[in-house]
Amino acid sequence: MRASRLKVLQEIMTLDPVGDHQRIIHLSFGCDFSWDSIRALELALYRTYCVPSISALLDRTGEFARDPQRRYDDTALIMAEICKWGYEHPRGREAIARMNWAHGHYRIANDDFLYVLSTFVYEPVRWIDAFGWRKTCLTERLGYYYFWHAVGTRMGIVDIPGSYEQFEAWSREYERQHFRFAASNRRVGVATRNLFASWAPRACARAVHTAIYALLDDEVRVAFGFPAPSPIARTVVRGALTVRARLIRHLPPRRRPHFFMDDPNRSHPAGYRIGELGPPRLISNERRARNPAGTPADRG
Repeated sequence: MRASRLKVLQEIMTLDPVGDHQRIIHLSFGCDFSWDSIRALELALYRTYCVPSISALLDRTGEFARDPQRRYDDTALIMAEICKWGYEHPRGREAIARMNWAHGHYRIANDDFLYVLSTFVYEPVRWIDAFGWRKTCLTERLGYYYFWHAVGTRMGIVDIPGSYEQFEAWSREYERQHFRFAASNRRVGVATRNLFASWAPRACARAVHTAIYALLDDEVRVAFGFPAPSPIARTVVRGALTVRARLIRHLPPRRRPHFFMDDPNRSHPAGYRIGELGPPRLISNERRARNPAGTPADRG
């Protein structure tokens, strides 16, 4: 392994997870685990769809049926803005405000918010420790917890458990009580699965489906009603990710941080404004509220 590969880790280990968690997220997600953090947060969101009260709301809005790519992109962009800039930077504050604006249109239980928040802490740790080119260190893991704790507070979430360990235990117990099959889980899960498959050539769709099933925990797969992958499929998919990690260890480190918004975006090829992200229906209502009379063109 190149010595330069460890520079980011060495800096992270000098930081205080309580006071420096914004820097820790920026370094960990943006430098060492740019690709992995995106995949982990995709699985985190997938995991939340196993809760019928969460999937029912998403299903009811119709966003996944109308434009799953836009729903994915806008969510990922908001999360990336918060991770790249931190919640104190103007762009980070604007991203949280936009997220709160979208959520404010619906009645969402605090525990559902809290569970979603927990997946942002623990799914990156689980993915990186399983498939990253190195494992997370304690400072990173605590940094993730304190970062998302601070974001959750700014979202108005209450009763966030007071430690990394307590929050993980709470999350696991929530899953035990609430994960179960529901038709809304399946509809949202299938729409998301098909979205991921659409990024590959059409001939590869079945292989992408199989890879997704191989990466999902059994309790997640059952909550969606997805078929069990063969042991060979699990071995091949997980083995390929392990080989990728071993190869990356020997590559030069990333020269500059890279986040989701730094790639060309399918829904916003010409760029985007944070204040214009969100469900198109809500955006249309927002515009009408700002200009109830409409422009002359609007009035025909």
